[in-house]
Amino acid sequence: MAEDFGVIAWHEDGRWNVAMLDETRDIGYLIDRLKSQQTNGGSIALISIDEDFFIVARALGTNMQMMISDVTYATDYEVAAELVEIIDIPFPEEDDDSQPGGDIDLLADLGMNAMELEALCDDPELFPDEQIDAIAARLGFGDEFVELYELP
Repeated sequence: MAEDFGVIAWHEDGRWNVAMLDETRDIGYLIDRLKSQQTNGGSIALISIDEDFFIVARALGTNMQMMISDVTYATDYEVAAELVEIIDIPFPEEDDDSQPGGDIDLLADLGMNAMELEALCDDPELFPDEQIDAIAARLGFGDEFVELYELP
């Protein structure tokens, strides 16, 4: 059975800190957690939902940015539908093609531009946990992510 997995990361004192998220399907909790964990560089949440899609959210000051790897899951998952509503993009139809949605450029200032993130979203060989592992590695906290992810 597939499971959700989520981490929050923040940069402080020259290094990344990473912690598990207790809730992965509650957008309100996610926003509150991001805002409470902010440092000068803000905070980032990476969430894998089942083996279907991932969510990236970032709080930087009062600005909240979010994206979903595949908007079509909004028809099947309440958390995806809520996210599509919050980021104010059109709700997908049943026959829409898979595509990422939201602020795809939310990690550009950290070294991962929209094109790289979209390519990762479009890779059919990767599961969501592998995609967020790749994001964590690209941003510089891959080892910390793997340590948390491999805990029993």
